[in-house]
Amino acid sequence: MINYLSKSIIPIILLIIITYGMLKERKVYEWFIEGAKEGLGVVMRIFPYILAMIIAVQIFREAKLMDALNNIAGPIVNLIGLPKELLPLVIIKPLSGSGAIGVFTEIIKNFGPDTKIGLIASVIMGTTETIFYTITVYFGAVKVKKIRHTLWAAVIADITAMIMAILMVNLLIIK
Repeated sequence: MINYLSKSIIPIILLIIITYGMLKERKVYEWFIEGAKEGLGVVMRIFPYILAMIIAVQIFREAKLMDALNNIAGPIVNLIGLPKELLPLVIIKPLSGSGAIGVFTEIIKNFGPDTKIGLIASVIMGTTETIFYTITVYFGAVKVKKIRHTLWAAVIADITAMIMAILMVNLLIIK
């Protein structure tokens, strides 16, 4: 019963909305078409920003900049307790959600989900945001050019989440 209900929830919600609109004698179809046109306009406005972000991430990957950065920053991140193996995840996560999922999958495949590295990676995946993608899409959709303090606040929040991931896993892991 629950499985059937979970698969039917979106059609049920749509049916309720359409029925409610018809009972209130509203132009449900016209409103739907108007909303679809507006949505298409939003897609056209944010597409250049998304394309630029995707290209930047691909250039970063293909130029092997990740490996160079990992070698340089590895000893530094060890000072805060972040395993060197997690540095690619920490770097990719603010840029690309799908890229982060790929890196995370490799980490779990290589080290396992119940290891210290796997646990920290899992907490980082669950507590951090794809900052640059989100800012690009949301601010691009509403045509905001100056993001002011948004970027710094988001970066500080992500750094805090990563530090807390390290501390919590180290605190709660049974040795």
